[in-house]
Amino acid sequence: MTTTYAALLRGINVGGSRKVPMADLRTLMEGLGHDGVRSYLQSGQAVFTADHGDEESLAAELTAAIEKRFGFPVDVIVRDHAYLKAIVDNCPFPAAELEGKQLHVTYFSAPVDAGRFAEIDQAACLPEEFRLGDRALYLYAPNGLGRSKLAEYLSRPRLNKGVIATSRNWNTVVKLVEMTGE
Repeated sequence: MTTTYAALLRGINVGGSRKVPMADLRTLMEGLGHDGVRSYLQSGQAVFTADHGDEESLAAELTAAIEKRFGFPVDVIVRDHAYLKAIVDNCPFPAAELEGKQLHVTYFSAPVDAGRFAEIDQAACLPEEFRLGDRALYLYAPNGLGRSKLAEYLSRPRLNKGVIATSRNWNTVVKLVEMTGE
């Protein structure tokens, strides 16, 4: 059975370093036996179909292939269409009323619990807010991510210790659902 997935690459093509050209990424993924490979933007998203493996094994395979091809490690999270759609469907914020730059999803490689974020004084960060979902964190930042104090707290290494975490704005979250559903 063939499944459609999105691969989320963390920290590539930012500030001129860790360059992974999307055409090269697509070729690499096709070489791994994946079909229908398409990329979205330059910030590290690719959609593909696979008839073998699961999210974790596909992420591990792609991580190893990227390091071999480009010479540096890149964290990769792979999620299927059903998961990505559930993230959109279960959004705790009124996404339809917000601009894409105001709402973000951080995808985690494994489940995280609220205790991990207990030290954050959410009341002090209002009107910014976050909520946890299934291996994801939803962040409402009305002034955008670049000005968000809450985003700064949430990205601290000790809060994300032991998991891969990569964030996408709501426009990208929705686009990946569309692309994996085609």
